[in-house]
Amino acid sequence: MRLCVIGAGLSGLATAHALQTAGVDFVCLEQASDVGGLWRRPEAGERGPGYLSLHLNTAKNLTGYADYPMPASYPLYPRHDQIASYLRAFADWAGIRDRIELGTTVESVRQDAGGGWTVVSRDAEGTVSSRRFSHVVVASGHNSEPVMPALPRGADTFTGTIRHSLDYLDGREFAGQRVIVVGLGNSAVDIAADLSRHAELTVLSVRRGLHIMPKQLFGMALDQIADAAWWVSMSLSEQRRFIEQALLVARGKLRDHGLPEPDHPVFSSAVTISDEILSRIRHGAVTPKPSIDAIDGDKVSFTDGASVRADAIVYCTGYRMAFPFLQPGSSPIGEQGSVELYKRVVPPDLPGLFFVGLVRPVGSITRLVEAQARWITRLVTGDAVLPEEELMRKEIAAYLSSVAGQYGQREGASVQVNVAPYLQELREEYASR
Repeated sequence: MRLCVIGAGLSGLATAHALQTAGVDFVCLEQASDVGGLWRRPEAGERGPGYLSLHLNTAKNLTGYADYPMPASYPLYPRHDQIASYLRAFADWAGIRDRIELGTTVESVRQDAGGGWTVVSRDAEGTVSSRRFSHVVVASGHNSEPVMPALPRGADTFTGTIRHSLDYLDGREFAGQRVIVVGLGNSAVDIAADLSRHAELTVLSVRRGLHIMPKQLFGMALDQIADAAWWVSMSLSEQRRFIEQALLVARGKLRDHGLPEPDHPVFSSAVTISDEILSRIRHGAVTPKPSIDAIDGDKVSFTDGASVRADAIVYCTGYRMAFPFLQPGSSPIGEQGSVELYKRVVPPDLPGLFFVGLVRPVGSITRLVEAQARWITRLVTGDAVLPEEELMRKEIAAYLSSVAGQYGQREGASVQVNVAPYLQELREEYASR
């Protein structure tokens, strides 16, 4: 029995550690030149979803691995380079470095007639290898393909540059320029705040209101609140009422900052976490505007009738999950765009294939991927077993229905999880035989 892990970011390293601890033979394939996933890319100057101003949004004590805490010298919300250094140190401490093949791109993963999995990869020298494994764990992350919306009228006449946040690295590149940031997610508010320290003008163009939450409420990190017994004991309506009242105290109404109010209750869509963006708006460093209506040369007009001269537009419009190395029929993404996995890990009709990290919690993901990795290890070693395919499909349908009831049918909603209940589900799976 030999297993292949694809990816050596936070999720892949958690999986490798669990397998190593259990004595399972495996190899981890990572296309980058080092471990660390998106956290190492800004320092390396590589194209990717990370940028030089990137920090954790979750508390270090809940984001570090359970067996290897982050250094006491780290701040509560470490920088990207500190996280990258920590992940490298974890790989060394866990003794998994010699199991990781760096600079190796996975080109295809195919289930063979015998039930095993054939993985074709290409190393840094261009040598192609084809190897057979009993199991494959995909831990390659969410942020695969950038999503660009339909560009406004006249975009082809724009005299400046238009880019996705995937290609954004440092605000200093835009020193003295007039820049429009499109979006209101975590990347958008981070990038707008960063740009505002270098650009002549920073405009934040927002189509739809989102709930903006500070990293802490009542002196507690948000993921610490999500982990507290008193929070878990609340119903969803009680949690919403609590947070909405807390946000009114902490920052007032978003319309008072020139931003649209959300058209949905909190926890019915992904929230935006930022301590900076509202302060930058209040200080005049960032100017909020509605959607872009049209572009004419360097003139950008908004739906409220106002216009500005701009040198650059940065679209922070997110990513879609993609697994180009999987064969048709092996992707966890269904026809409706939902991720269809039993307990968010197992495709019911593809024995031996697992996914780690395809979840989006309010709070740290680390405990979740560690729990997923432990469960997968128990399945691989035979210490836990899966139910029949029909039962797995029923669980998936029930889960997607419940998620749709809370988050709607928006793309990406199917990966939303509530931390404490999900961890309990996985603990129950550990004991299954």
